[in-house]
Formats: sequence, structure tokens, C-alpha cells
Amino acid sequence: MTQPPTSPVDLIDQLTGLAPGSATHALRHQRDKVVAATQGSYDALFDPELPGVSLPERLLVALYAARLTPSPALTAHYRGRLEQLGADAGQVRAAAEGAPTDIAEPRLRAMLEFTRKLIEKPVEGDKHALQALPAAGLSTPAVVTLAQLIAFLSYQVRLVAGIDALKSLNDAAGAQA
Repeated sequence: MTQPPTSPVDLIDQLTGLAPGSATHALRHQRDKVVAATQGSYDALFDPELPGVSLPERLLVALYAARLTPSPALTAHYRGRLEQLGADAGQVRAAAEGAPTDIAEPRLRAMLEFTRKLIEKPVEGDKHALQALPAAGLSTPAVVTLAQLIAFLSYQVRLVAGIDALKSLNDAAGAQA
């Protein structure tokens, strides 16, 4: 599910404030193939043309996942994307505040509940949890897309947290030198 980045912007570098020439930037870019694959996965998963799960739904799932973990930088990013799209303000608020029960649409509520299970207690992402998705109107390909999205978001959150930790260590080491 990766493709070449559609823009020269690297979201992870942008969100973590990685400046070219910094020690952490150099370390991350030692494996440019991984950097490109990460950005390519982001571009593919948030491609407006991806069928089965609408872009606003995917962004709401991402916002909710970032809020649950928590990842303030990713929460702000996904909320900003939703606001740029003109997404339903009530849905954005519910996802950002961790209140999916406030969402009237059963399909979106089921997607957010599945997201919560996989983020907070992955063992609960069992057959019963999966069967709730088609019952709420998701096709099998849409369920696969949703699962891929949640897996990517989990990776993305950990990557941002890891880079932030490395930056802090490098900054502390630089201050002591």
C-alpha cells in the first residue's frame, strides 16, 4: 500500500520539526527508502480517490486514534485536515474529544469503536468486533482499508513519539557539550 510521495513534503519531518542538517534528521534519513515508504503509505491511505471509506471518515478515524494514543501533533494535523475539508463540526468534535457515542451515523460510530478497540485493547479486535463493521454497512474491502489505516496510524504515532524522544536526547546532549 505504498506509493511514491505526491509532494516533497515529509509529514513526519514537518510534525516533529526535524530540520535538515540536524543529528536526528540525518539519522532518520539514513534509510530514505523507509522515509519514502512512510510518506507513500500516508499519501495512499489519505488519497481522496481511495474507495470504500470516504476521506472524511478516514481522517476522523485518524483524529480519534491520535487522540486516544495520545499524540498532540497528529491530533492537530488530522483535525486541521478535517477543518480544511469542511467536515461536519460535530463529528470532528466527537472524534477529537473521544466521544464517538455522540455521532449519530452508525457506520462511523462502528468504525471509531473498532479503532478504539485496536488502539486500547487489541485483543478485543476479534471476530465479533470485525463482524460489527459489515453490520454497520462496511464492505469487506472497506474493512481491510480500515484495518490497514489503523495499523498505519499506530506506526505513525510511535514514529513521531520516537523521533521526538531522539530529538530531546540530542538536544540535551548538545546542551551539555
